[in-house]
Amino acid sequence: MNVGIIGSGTMGSGIAQVAATAGCKVKLFDTNQAVLDKAKVSLEKILNRLIEKGRINADEKNRIQSNISYVDSLKDLADSNLTIEAIIENLEIKKKVFVELESYVADDCIIASNTSSLSIASIASSLEKPERCVGIHFFNPAPLMKLVEVIPAIQTSKTVLNKSVEVITSWKKTVAVAKDTPGFIVNRVARPFYGEALRIYEEGIADFATIDWSLKTIGGFKMGPFELMDFIGNDVNYTVTETVFTAFYYDPRYKPAFTQKRFSEAGYLGRKSGRGYYDYAEGAIKPNPIEDKELAEKIFNRVLVMLINEAADALFLNIASAEDIDNAMTKGVNYPKGLLTWADEIGINKCVTALDRLYDEYHEDRYRCSLLLRKMNREHKTFF
Repeated sequence: MNVGIIGSGTMGSGIAQVAATAGCKVKLFDTNQAVLDKAKVSLEKILNRLIEKGRINADEKNRIQSNISYVDSLKDLADSNLTIEAIIENLEIKKKVFVELESYVADDCIIASNTSSLSIASIASSLEKPERCVGIHFFNPAPLMKLVEVIPAIQTSKTVLNKSVEVITSWKKTVAVAKDTPGFIVNRVARPFYGEALRIYEEGIADFATIDWSLKTIGGFKMGPFELMDFIGNDVNYTVTETVFTAFYYDPRYKPAFTQKRFSEAGYLGRKSGRGYYDYAEGAIKPNPIEDKELAEKIFNRVLVMLINEAADALFLNIASAEDIDNAMTKGVNYPKGLLTWADEIGINKCVTALDRLYDEYHEDRYRCSLLLRKMNREHKTFF
C-alpha cells in the first residue's frame, strides 16, 4: 500500500514510522527541507534506540528506513492509496492543502486528516469527492500509543470508513470509531482532567504538585494533570480546550482557565520551553506536594466524577460505544481504568450524588449531571 503523509513534524514522522513498520511504502511530505532532514535524522536515532533495546535488529531498521522517502512536492503523493494530513490545526490551511492534493491523487485515494478537534465535515467540504474524506487521529507518540480514533464525516462513504478501519487495524493499532463532534472521544472526555485540576488550583485548594500527587497516588494516573499539560504544551492544550469550548457553543463544562491562558501568554509552555507549571531548567528542584491523604482523596474524587460524567454524556449522545470510550481513554491517554468501568466499580449512585453536591455548592452548569447517569441510577443499571 502506498501512503502519503503531509507534514513531517513529530506527529507526521511518527505516523510515517508506523506505516513503514507495517510494510507500507511511505512518502513523507513537507515544504520545509530542514524539517524533512530533521525527521530523517530523528527516525535514525529512534530506530537505533530500538536496536539497543533489542526490539528490532539492523535488518528491520533498514527495511523501515527503505520504506520511507522524503518529498517536498504534493505531486509526489499522486500514487498514494491513503494520505494522512498532520499539519497545523488551522481549518483554512488544511482545506487549501486538501484541494491541491485532490487534484493529484486518484479518485479512490482516501484523504484523511489527523486533526484532534476540527470538524471532519468542514474539511471534507473542500473536496470534489467529500465521501473520500475521513478523520484518522493518532496520539503522540504515534509509534507507542495504541489508540487511533477513526472519525467519519456525514459525507464519508461506508466503504472509506471500513477501509480506513481495516488499514489502521492492520498497523496493529486499536481503533475507536467516533462521531464527528468537537474533540471526538479523547479530547472531549479528557477535558475535566485538566479543567477541574486548574479550577481546584484557582480556588486555592491545592498547588500544582499536590494536585498531581493526588491523582497519581490515589487514582493511579501515570502523570498528574499539570505534568501532562507541561508535556503536551500549554499552548497546544489551551488551544484544544478553547476550540472545544467554542465548538460546543460555550458550554461551561469546557470553559478554559485563565491560569492556563496566562501561562501560554507568558511563554511558559512546559517542557519544550523549559518552564511551565514546573521549572525544567538544569538543576531546578521540583516542589514537594502536601502529602495529605484526606485532601488527596477529595481532589481525586472531584476530578474523577467529572471525567465519568463526561464519558457518560459522550455515550448518551452516541459519540461512540461504551467499549470504544473506555478503550480510548486507556489506550489513548493511558488512564489506569476505563471511566465507565470505573463508574460501575464506584457505583452510579455515588457518582450522581457527588455531582449533585458540586452543583448544589456552585450552582454552575459546569457540574450538571449527565441525564444518562441519572437515568441509570433510577433504573439501577451499570455500563457493563
